[in-house]
Formats: sequence, structure tokens, C-alpha cells
Amino acid sequence: MIDQQFHKIKRLPPYVFAEVNAMKAKARGAGEDIIDFGMGNPDSPTPKHIVDKLVAAVQDPRTHRYSNSRGIPGLRKALAGYYGRRFGVELDAESEVVAVLGSKEGLANLAQAITSPGDIILAPNPSYPIHMFGFIIAGAAIRSLPALAGPEFLTQLDRSFRHSVPKPTALVLNYPANPTTQVVDLDFYREVVAYCRTHGIYILSDIAYSEIYFEGDPPPSVLQIPEAREIAVEFTSLSKTYSMPGWRIGFAAGNQRLIAALARVKSYLDYGAFTPVQVAAAAALNGPQDCVDEMRELYRNRRDVLVEGLRASGWWVPSPPATMFLWAPVPPQFAAMGSLEFSKLLLRHAKVAVSPGVGFGEYGEGFVRFALVENRQRIRQACRNIKAFLNNTQIDIEKPAGELVMS
Repeated sequence: MIDQQFHKIKRLPPYVFAEVNAMKAKARGAGEDIIDFGMGNPDSPTPKHIVDKLVAAVQDPRTHRYSNSRGIPGLRKALAGYYGRRFGVELDAESEVVAVLGSKEGLANLAQAITSPGDIILAPNPSYPIHMFGFIIAGAAIRSLPALAGPEFLTQLDRSFRHSVPKPTALVLNYPANPTTQVVDLDFYREVVAYCRTHGIYILSDIAYSEIYFEGDPPPSVLQIPEAREIAVEFTSLSKTYSMPGWRIGFAAGNQRLIAALARVKSYLDYGAFTPVQVAAAAALNGPQDCVDEMRELYRNRRDVLVEGLRASGWWVPSPPATMFLWAPVPPQFAAMGSLEFSKLLLRHAKVAVSPGVGFGEYGEGFVRFALVENRQRIRQACRNIKAFLNNTQIDIEKPAGELVMS
């Protein structure tokens, strides 16, 4: 047997969520009813008119052949049309738009296109894992920025730039943010764009949750800042907006040089999404948008039920302004044990699965993430279980591991 280490694999840490997932599978195997807020996997069906378009397209045998790696022209035009309507940004569908197999794949492929070993990438922490590990796989070093959303972020950005050797080549942004749910305004983007233009840093923006917002103005795009076209590319996805996670379709839009680099790498790696999926995605963007309003209202209702229920149980949590998540501080009496152990405790005693914050980066420690993927009845049951758990649990903080005592 060949005993050989794979360098890139060694750079990937053990998957923190695996422990909770293994416990969840074991509990379900034993017949336990687990209320699962762990993965951000939308539970609503894809709207009927989108499915109907897929079915109609797949009946045409011409769509069964290899597709277009950059995306069929109709889909790229549909995304350009969306940017025009939603953000007032005019895009060239030929040179400023590429369809990708989900924004996760798009970010990873762009990382391969623009990263050389030893490059430094600035990424938020905590963050969606691909924001860091897409570049780590490509050979870069990551300098973490605390996931903030105001002047403090700009201060941290400047500090990171000044103390990085070599100087950073790209900055990853994600607003509305997963997992922290933070939002920003155009003034924030304006300052970040100005700083990055001055210092020669590309901006890679992920707005996968831009349509899931509950208060205030709709979240903006960095491309609404005219100068951003010189340095920025933005990723978005149909997964959450149209409840299409398994369809694996998303987009990159913006700076022509970055788009061309992504398209070139993709041309070696894939032939594009299945053509009927692309046709249906164009129908989603061009068709009636009532389904987006309904989706937004669904998550708003679930958010309100969960926040109210947790607060009533004695667990104070902030109400998220956007995304399909709730970013909850670990209750003070459990803080010493950390987010992973607390998540395991919650699963074992309350039959509720959440994602430990440390799985999104070390600055996520002290929090857990709830995904709003259970219906309101199940959310209320989860809150009752959590209330019973909190009311009947004591932690002996004098003992090193924090021994659990059920009263």
C-alpha cells in the first residue's frame, strides 16, 4: 500500500459538524424524533411554474446534449435583467455574467483561477466554510477578519492590510451574512470599494441571501457602487430565493477580468448545468415573483415563532434582520463548555439539532446557528423541549468539564 500524504487534504481540518451529524443519525436510527435546525436546506417545494418549465424542457431531446459551461445565453440575459430590476445595475450578459453550479462551486473555481500558492486572502470569520477553504484548497493563506458590519470592519480591514506580507490579493464579503445574519448598506460598500481600489484588492461578494430580508430596505449589491466594476465580482444563487438547493444553479457577475478567469477554469472542469435546469432557472428569474414574497414571509413567520419561543424559555436571542438563520449566543450557564459540546447536549437532552458556531471559524465560538427549516408547529415543540431542558439542567462550573446535573 502506498503511504502518501495529500498536502491539500492535510490543510483541511476535521469537519466540526460531523460529530453532531453522527449523533443525529444515531438518535434517529434509535427511533428518536429529532427536530433539525442544523443544515440550511430549504424544506419548501420549488414553485410549480419553475418545475413545469423543467419538465417541458426535458421533453426536448436536444436539451439532453452537453450544455454551455458559461451558461446558456437566455439564462445569462435573465440574470442581467434581474440585476437591472433589483439593483439598477446594467450588466453585459456576454462578458460580465457566468452561470455556475451553485455559488459554492463558483467561489471555489474562481479561487483556483486567481490564487497562487502563498497568496493572502482576507475572509470573514465566522463565515460560510467555502469563503475560507475554497482559497485554502487553492494554496492561499487566509487572514481572518472579524465578521462585522460597520466602521469596526474598515478598521480591521486596514489593520490586516498593513500587517500582511505579502499584501492581500482579495477580500471576501458576505452580506446578508451566513452565519451571523448581519446586513450592510451602500455607504459600507462605498467605503470598502474605495479602500480596495486604492490598495489593489479584488472584492468577491456573496449575496446568496439578498432576497431573504425582514426589516428596512432590501439588501444592496456591491455592484451598485460604480467603481466596483473595476475590482469586484458577486455571487448569487437560486437555492434559497426559489427553494432550489438541489438544482445547483447560481451566478457570478461583475468585473470582466475576473469573470473571464472563472469562465476559463470552468471550461476545463464542466459543461455547465443540465440545460433544462438552466431553462427553468431563467423562468424563475423572468417569471412571477409572488413565490419570492411568499418565501420571505414564510421565513419571517418562522423567525418570529423561534425567537419568541426561545426568549420565553429563558434563552435570550437576537432577532435576525435577514437570512434563513438565527445566530444565538450559547446561554451563559453553558458558555464554558463551548458551542460544540453545548450542541451535543441540546441534541441529547432536548432532541434539537443546531450547528455549533465554532464550525464556521474560531470567532464563531460561543454561538450556535439555527436554520429556519422546520415548520412552526415543530419550532414550537423544539422551544418547549428547550425550555424543559433549561429549567431542569444545572451545570457544576466548579468541575473542569462542567458536569451536567438534571434536577
